[in-house]
Amino acid sequence: MLNFDIQFPTRIHFGRGKIEELAREVLTYGKKVLLVYGGGSIKRSGLYEQLLNIFKESGITPIELPGVQSNPRISSVRQGVKLCREYEVELVLAVGGGSTIDCAKIIAAGTGYEGDAWDFFTRRARITQALPLGCILTLAATGSEMNGNAVISNEETEEKLGTGSPLLIPRFSILDPEYSFSVPPEQTAAGTVDIMSHVFEQYFSPTPGTFIQDRLAEAMLKTCIHYGPIALAKPDNYEARANLMWTGSLALNGLLGAGKRTDWATHDIEHEISAIYDVTHGLGLAILTPYWMYYVLDEKTAPRLADYARYVWGIEGSEDLAVARVGIEKTTEFFRSLHLAGSLKEIGVEAERLEEMAAKATAWGALGSFKKLEYLDVLTILQNAYKGNTAFSA
Repeated sequence: MLNFDIQFPTRIHFGRGKIEELAREVLTYGKKVLLVYGGGSIKRSGLYEQLLNIFKESGITPIELPGVQSNPRISSVRQGVKLCREYEVELVLAVGGGSTIDCAKIIAAGTGYEGDAWDFFTRRARITQALPLGCILTLAATGSEMNGNAVISNEETEEKLGTGSPLLIPRFSILDPEYSFSVPPEQTAAGTVDIMSHVFEQYFSPTPGTFIQDRLAEAMLKTCIHYGPIALAKPDNYEARANLMWTGSLALNGLLGAGKRTDWATHDIEHEISAIYDVTHGLGLAILTPYWMYYVLDEKTAPRLADYARYVWGIEGSEDLAVARVGIEKTTEFFRSLHLAGSLKEIGVEAERLEEMAAKATAWGALGSFKKLEYLDVLTILQNAYKGNTAFSA
């Protein structure tokens, strides 16, 4: 039964030319800004120079933190916290995709905290304050531009953990689809899968009576299936980029999961892979998701997996198990059509580390809610994903 509270505090500026709103938004909070960005794509696209001109014209002083990794490190967070304290920064501005935004969120939280920001991830500390945060999105994937979640990697311990707080929700986000035109094909493909995975984690739920959210989820999945290939074939197609970008935000802003028991097992398993191998998150999810689907498919879960097959893929048939299997096959085929790997072995994961990853993934207890996964369940999924084996689904 649906029963929830929800609030969407982020001001969204969506569309061409919305960068014109930046100075007004920044000056609401102050004139000293920590500019957080990644590996240089914003310089190649011309966005960086555009930002500097806006800052100069508006009397805004940027302090820069470049080089944020695709799986953001706690070391980058620590650098950012140091800069914020040294220069008395008033706003953290993330320019990039979800990794950059996640890094910026924890910098914002860590600046006023006396201990180490990694404490937020190991349950030693709660987030009780944060600097204001703004975003300029350049990659449709994580939805971090409209939620209070963040995932950070610790290179020393080979851990990738998440945290969250309403204090981490961006005050404003600028979403201009044109800024995603220059995203490389592999990142576009991985981002599309990342969006779909966020929907899956909330759609595959044991909570009954969620008709409207289920239909919204199916519409988002169909949007990704339709526009992902178009964005790959025509990177500067505004319609494709716009629909993917807005779907990415809606997929994880709290709307789909409100009042529901959500799953997140696939995400938890993938975090163990990318913590060790620095794999792009969406790529890891593209490999794992079909194997998770096959593994959890049984008489109890078949009706929901069959709904997915029928309403998203248009599969006909009265036998839920059979229909569900075809839906999973269609999912696998779609991910491969995006030129993404089909097994963990293909991306360099070592078989001897699978047990370690399964143990870490379940260290805090069983995963998921759609179907509970213990250590041996997770290990089996990893082993089958390593081999590229789906025979166990029969």
